[in-house]
Amino acid sequence: MTGPRTRIWASLVIAVAMVVTSAVAYALKPTIALAERLGKLELESAIPTRFGDWVEETRARGAVVNPQQQAVIDAIYSDTLSRTYVNSRGERVMLSVAYGVDQRDGLQVHKPEVCYPAQGFSVQSIRKSQVEVEGRSIPVKRVQTRLGQRRIEPVTYWMTVGETVVLGGLDKKLAEMRYSFDGVYPDGLLFRVSTIDADANRAFSLQDRFLHDIVAALDPKVRDRIAGSEQP
Repeated sequence: MTGPRTRIWASLVIAVAMVVTSAVAYALKPTIALAERLGKLELESAIPTRFGDWVEETRARGAVVNPQQQAVIDAIYSDTLSRTYVNSRGERVMLSVAYGVDQRDGLQVHKPEVCYPAQGFSVQSIRKSQVEVEGRSIPVKRVQTRLGQRRIEPVTYWMTVGETVVLGGLDKKLAEMRYSFDGVYPDGLLFRVSTIDADANRAFSLQDRFLHDIVAALDPKVRDRIAGSEQP
């Protein structure tokens, strides 16, 4: 039988544990923005409009999907960029980048498998892959989407937490925790390319060539922010 003294001790132990837990949580609460250390990323100037065989098409024929209302985008992200590029063979790739100074919980909203269906697309398949560029292997997701019978749009994307490339879920949380141990809350972005093509293999091959060229064209410091200097 449990006596009054035992119950008192149990209550004290629980109370102490709660205080310690609260103290640890407070001590680990990030207070410094990584963007203050590295500088805020300015997408318009950081990402070139012309590189290799690619040039921005100012009169784009296939619009980049903006699946969220502008008010929501403004609340979540510090900067966004949408462009369409074309090469000398007339091949087109649509680019969409969303960047946030504090993106510990915001990037989930912009993932293609979430935002494309919000625009009426159906998601046909999702798989993980790798893109090899500039001596690094970038983990990506391939998403095949369709809008009725009119538009088949394969998508490749990745996300970053600070300078770590993640695909969401556990690796995203672990990256956030690693920064929080240093008292830092990371910035982050979602980097997405897509093409309108019924042949998914051909589309993903074109996207890989485009990604190789655009990442190679970035300033090295910007490259680490966009394509990651660390792997999860």
